[in-house]
Amino acid sequence: MKNSFDVIVIGAGHAGCEAAYAAARLGAHVGLCTLTKDTVAHMPCNPAIGGTAKGHLVREIDALGGLMGRAIDATGIQFKLLNRSRGPAVWSPRAQADKRTYGLWVRAALDAEPNIEWLIGRAGRILVEHGRVVGLALEDGDAYGCRALVITTGTFLNGLVHIGPEQHQSGRAGEPPSRDLAESLKSFGFEWGRLKTGTPPRLDRDSIDFAGNVSKGLFSVERGDDPPVPFSFLSGPIARPQTDCHLLHTNDRVRDLVRANIDRSPLFNGQIRGIGPRYCPSLEDKIVRFPDKERHQVFLEPEGVDAREIYVNGFSMSLPREVQADLVHALPGLEDAVLLRPGYAVEYDFIQPTELTRRLETKRIAGLFLAGQLNGTSGYEEAAAQGLVAGANAAHVVSAGSGLQLRRDEAYVGILVDDLITKGCLEPYRMFTSRAEHRLLLRIDNADLRLTPRGRETGLVSNERWDRFQARKTRFDRNLEVLDTTLVRTSSGDRVPASQLLRQPEIHLRDLVSEERLPGFDLDPRDAALDLTSAETTVKYAGYLRRQESEIERARKDERRRIPEDFPFSRVPGLSREVVQRLTQVRPDTLGQALRIPGVTPAAVAVLGAFVGRLSAARS
Repeated sequence: MKNSFDVIVIGAGHAGCEAAYAAARLGAHVGLCTLTKDTVAHMPCNPAIGGTAKGHLVREIDALGGLMGRAIDATGIQFKLLNRSRGPAVWSPRAQADKRTYGLWVRAALDAEPNIEWLIGRAGRILVEHGRVVGLALEDGDAYGCRALVITTGTFLNGLVHIGPEQHQSGRAGEPPSRDLAESLKSFGFEWGRLKTGTPPRLDRDSIDFAGNVSKGLFSVERGDDPPVPFSFLSGPIARPQTDCHLLHTNDRVRDLVRANIDRSPLFNGQIRGIGPRYCPSLEDKIVRFPDKERHQVFLEPEGVDAREIYVNGFSMSLPREVQADLVHALPGLEDAVLLRPGYAVEYDFIQPTELTRRLETKRIAGLFLAGQLNGTSGYEEAAAQGLVAGANAAHVVSAGSGLQLRRDEAYVGILVDDLITKGCLEPYRMFTSRAEHRLLLRIDNADLRLTPRGRETGLVSNERWDRFQARKTRFDRNLEVLDTTLVRTSSGDRVPASQLLRQPEIHLRDLVSEERLPGFDLDPRDAALDLTSAETTVKYAGYLRRQESEIERARKDERRRIPEDFPFSRVPGLSREVVQRLTQVRPDTLGQALRIPGVTPAAVAVLGAFVGRLSAARS
C-alpha cells in the first residue's frame, strides 16, 4: 500500500467534510478521498442551509464543534427564522448560501486542519481482513491502508440521471457515478435499495425583469430578517447586506402542460423505479397528487451574490428539455427567461441503515462507517449530522475511546440516528420537529447548553468555543437566579418575583430588561438575543419542561436495560416469527430501542425483557 491513515473518508460533500473534520480534530490522521477539490461541500440542489427542524440539526452540529453553522454564517446571503408566530420549540433558522463561497469556506477550513490529507481519485474497493476494514483501493490501482473507513457517497452509487427519455450514468450533473465501490459494498451482503431525488431548472438571472414583475404584481419580494439570526454560537451579529428572493405561483397553463406530458415523465412511465421523497415532491408529483389545487408556490433564489444562476425552488422535474422550457415560460413573468440547464431526477443505491449500529458503524464489517444519503436520508443537514457522528466514532475506533452516541431525548441528531437504525428507510428520510417526542427541550436556543459539554467530553470542542460556552452558561445560570430573586411591581401594584411575572403570556423579558426593572441581568452584546430567548423560554415553559423531563426519566429505564450483542432472539418463547425477524434484523441494543421497531409490540418487549433479565442473571 502507498500510505496508511487512521481514518479514510470517501466523499467531500456535507457528510464527508464533517466526518473528516471531526476525526481530524480528535487527532486521527485522515485521508479525504474525492474526485476533485473543486466540488467540496457542493450544493447540487437548493443552495440553502437550515429550515424547519433542519435548522435544529445545524445548531446542534455547531454546538458539537462542527463546520456547517460557521460556514453558512460566513457565506449566507439571506437569513430567516422560520415559524416565529409559533412556539420556540419549532423556531428554525434558514439561510440562502452563496453556493461558491460556501464551498470555498469549507475547503479552506479543511485545508487548515493539519491532520487532513487529500486523496484525489475515485474510490474502488473496500479492503477487509478477518471481518475488519484494513484499507481502500482506488480505481486506478493505488491502495491505502486505514483502521477505519467512512463512506459518504451521496447519490453517486450507481447514479443514473434522467431528463425525459435521456439517461446518463452520473452521480449528479456532469460527474461520473461510483460503480466499483457500489459493487464492493454489495459484496458484503448488505441489504440495499434504490432511491430517487431531483432538482429544478436553473435560469439566467439577466433574462428576468425582477423589478418590473414586482411592479406588475407577478412577483412578490421575499426579504431576509433584520437583524439576521446566526446559526453558530461563535458567530455573533451578522451585519452584511442581504439578497432578496422572489415568490410567484404556477397557473392553469403549467398544470395543463404537465398533464399533457405526464406520459413523458420518467416518474410516471416506469423509467424510474427508485422511491422519491414524499415531502419534497417534483412538479409532476404535485400536479398528479393534488389535482384540485389551483396553484403552487415557486421561489426564485439566487445561487450567490454575483452568480448567474437562479434556482427555481418548488419546480423540480425530470420532464424532457423542451417541455421544461415550455413550463418555465408558462410561469407569469418568466415568458422570456433563459434556461441555463434543465432539471433532472437521479436514481442511486443506498444501504438500509438498519445495517448500522448507533455509532453508524456497519454490523457486518468492523471499522466501516456510513453517513449521508447512502443511509437513505435527504438534505445537506441530515448528511452533515451523520458525518459528524460517523467521523467522531471512526476516530475513536483508532484511539479506543467511548465515541459519540446521542440519545433521542438530548438531540435531534440522536433522533435522526435512532430513527434510521431502528426503522430503516422505505423512502428518503427528512427531519421534522414532529419526529421529536420532547421537542420543547430540544430547542435551537439551548443546543449549546445541551450538547457543548458532550462535545467537549468527546474531544470535538475547541478551547475557544469552550471558554465562550462557559461564559454563556455562567450568564444563563446567573440570569435565572436574578429572575427568581428580583421583585418587580405588577400592574395591580403587587411586588412579585420577576420569574412569576414573566410567566404571563403578555410579559416579555426584553421589555423588563429595557425598562431597567432587572438590575444585575447580564447580556453579552454578541449574544443578547440568545441570552434573552433561552432565559425567557426556560422560565415561561418551566412546568412543561419539568413534565417532559419526568417522561424522559421514565423512558430511560427501558434505555438502561441493555440487550447483549449476541442475544438469541429466536430462543425467546412467545415471540412471533415476524417479531423475531425484525429484532434479528435491527439487533436493538436496549429494550427502549426494541419498543420503537415497527411491528414489535409492547407485549413482545415485555416478554423479551423478562428473558433478557433471566439471561443476564444466569450469566452473572
